[in-house]
Amino acid sequence: MGSHERRARERNATRERILAAARDLFVREGFEKVTLRRIAEAIEYTPAALYVHFEDKHALMSALCDEDFGLLREAMRTGDAIEDPVERVRAIGAAYVDFALAHPHHYQFMFMTAWPAPEEGARIVAGDEAKAIMHGDPDEDAYAFLRHAVAACIAQGRFKAPYTDVGVVTQMCWASAHGVVSLFITHGHDPWVEFRSPQRSSHLLLDAVLDGMVAAPRSAPAAIAPVAPETRR
Repeated sequence: MGSHERRARERNATRERILAAARDLFVREGFEKVTLRRIAEAIEYTPAALYVHFEDKHALMSALCDEDFGLLREAMRTGDAIEDPVERVRAIGAAYVDFALAHPHHYQFMFMTAWPAPEEGARIVAGDEAKAIMHGDPDEDAYAFLRHAVAACIAQGRFKAPYTDVGVVTQMCWASAHGVVSLFITHGHDPWVEFRSPQRSSHLLLDAVLDGMVAAPRSAPAAIAPVAPETRR
């Protein structure tokens, strides 16, 4: 390995260490309270070393969003090839749950940590325009990907009449996947509650929500009994 490749690898390792420390502190102490100096202290770096990688705390947070939501979107791609939109939503929900349980610290940062309000027209960018997560693009935005699948269900008449608002139904599906895993991540070791498998409970809850919204299949027309041929006398 040449010196250029070695320096690039060391730089990437340093960047990942900074991101891991920031993720942990944002979850435990809150975004507003954490400073770059605090992050630097956690990994025994100087603040100046952090500025080599990130312009400010908001740029660091954007990089975290780009990395963590990119991982989630990749996990949810299991639903890409499923033609039936209802089953696609089901697969997306299952992948979301599996991601949350496999990456609880990432999940807490992404969905259980208060973030600063974005500026008008802001988008998640990690410094590299080619890797920017475009808000509303189903190919990059995990929420937009779920919303797109829900919209297909509604467009094809797969849901009952009350469930025709794409935004409402999308957030219902999201909440059904989020509910159990978030409780387990924060209270899974609570001695007062005997938690069952969070994966199974989450999948069953999502099934209950989806199956409750799905319209009954149109009944086939009643079969006409064959007319017996006249008996010759």
